Amino acid sequence: MDEQEFAELAAGAALNALSPADRQAFESARREHPEWEHWVEASAATAAALADTVSDALPPLTLRSTLLARVATTPQLPAMDAAVAAAAEPVDRWTPRPGPAVDGSDDPPAAEPPPPTAVIQAVSRRRWTRGILTLAASMVLLVALGLAAVQINEYMNRPEEVVALQQIEDAPDAQSATVEITDGGSATAHWSPSLGKVVLVSQGLPQIADDESFELWFVRDGAAVPAGVFEPTDGTTTALLEGAMQPGDVIAVTVEPQGGSPTGEPSSEPIVTIPT
Repeated sequence: MDEQEFAELAAGAALNALSPADRQAFESARREHPEWEHWVEASAATAAALADTVSDALPPLTLRSTLLARVATTPQLPAMDAAVAAAAEPVDRWTPRPGPAVDGSDDPPAAEPPPPTAVIQAVSRRRWTRGILTLAASMVLLVALGLAAVQINEYMNRPEEVVALQQIEDAPDAQSATVEITDGGSATAHWSPSLGKVVLVSQGLPQIADDESFELWFVRDGAAVPAGVFEPTDGTTTALLEGAMQPGDVIAVTVEPQGGSPTGEPSSEPIVTIPT
């Protein structure tokens, strides 16, 4: 059994649609190839996702009686030997056997009789089952591709501060420093001199009024250089400082009127000060 056939059987197993023979082959291949287990997990996840899309609905009250009445009046197929079904092969057509007729005449030989009805039914059922399993495997693949597309889209649309933080952490000269804030909060500055970027990650910042903002600063040679504003959020806040960092800069945060200090200079004492 190759991996493609195992994927089809895994989809059928998730739908509880395997014949006893296919179930045995599936479990045997699963034990022999643990590296294929991801197909089992993906099929189970897909089956669960498909089930979630079906809304709950009560069946009609007459469904059971109608179904039993149809079963009672519908001719049933005879019992079929499992060994016959397993050994059956698809037969598209039957052609006469070559050679002269038995009686020596020039008449064409008699056509080979068609296979028994049980064999035809077995072939049809095997084809139908394989078709269902292939469809299920295709749905697993489509769902997996859809999830991958979502993950790629989320990766490509990451906020700039998240991208900058990743770049800083990957830089060979990445550095960071953490300070405590009043009331138990903390702030950590992440920077890379080679990139010239700084990202401030903070949590537990003090509460401010609706008409106020937090403003970032580079304190350089005794002067404060504006580096952008950010609004308070619950939990952790990540902010990318605007402008390029220079060696020796101090990272500071003050509370300013909404949108930042109108004078371009801090109007209050900093609540965060981080030397670099």
